Amino acid sequence: MANLSKVSALVIDDNAHMIHIVRSMLLGFGISRTYESRDAADAFDITRHEPVDLIIVDYQMPILDGLEFTRIVRTGNDSRNPFVPIILLTAHTERSRILSARDAGVTEVCAKPINAHQLWTKIAACVNKPRSFIRAPDYFGPDRRRHELDFSGNERRTTPVEVVSGSAGAA
Repeated sequence: MANLSKVSALVIDDNAHMIHIVRSMLLGFGISRTYESRDAADAFDITRHEPVDLIIVDYQMPILDGLEFTRIVRTGNDSRNPFVPIILLTAHTERSRILSARDAGVTEVCAKPINAHQLWTKIAACVNKPRSFIRAPDYFGPDRRRHELDFSGNERRTTPVEVVSGSAGAA
């Protein structure tokens, strides 16, 4: 694992206690430069003005939820880094919600209640195995396919996609 001392992270959650827990875990991993916000709209302003290498955002928040925030980071005209890894924290792990998170452009999903091992695993995945980004008419974000498939049949996609290079990994 890379040295994470130069990584900066943004933690977004409407619960101050959860921000404290996540920030403590990040400190334990060597990430000492953290920004925090209890409001996703304010957090987007932070991403526009500060060099953020990793975002950890709660799914369910008032006004702007974690998925809407992710879409703005990925596709907003004034987004500073649409390739930044985004880890979504959620207590709602139903398949439909996980697929919605994936389709919004979330990099990893971490189920609440979180623990250090689980968060470390998600951060390590972002650092050690950054995924290519895909631009399609209705999606921009990390490649949603997790496995290399040996597909030799007809092309399944009906719309063209573009593999976009970018800095998708933290550190």
